[in-house]
Amino acid sequence: MTAAETVQCWLVERSSYGDERMVTLVYATPDGERYLQKQFSTNLLMKKRVTAAIEAEADRLETVDDEATRERYATEASRMADEHGPDEEV
Repeated sequence: MTAAETVQCWLVERSSYGDERMVTLVYATPDGERYLQKQFSTNLLMKKRVTAAIEAEADRLETVDDEATRERYATEASRMADEHGPDEEV
C-alpha cells in the first residue's frame, strides 16, 4: 500500500482519563486486524466532529496483536456499520 491509500475504519472504543481530562478514540478496520488510536483533550473533543467511521491512511494503522481484542474490534466495527452511516456523528 502507498501512503496515499486510505482504509475505512470504524469507531470501536472510547475511553476517558479523568485526571488528565483526555479522551482516547480507537478506530479499527472491519476485520479488527488494524487500528488507529487518537487522543484529544475534552475541550478539543467538544469542538471536534466525531463520526462513526473515518478514512485513515493505511500506513498509519497499527496491527492488533491480541486475538481477543481483534475479535472485539471486529464485532464493534460491524455493529457500528450496521447502526450508523460512516459520516454520522456519534
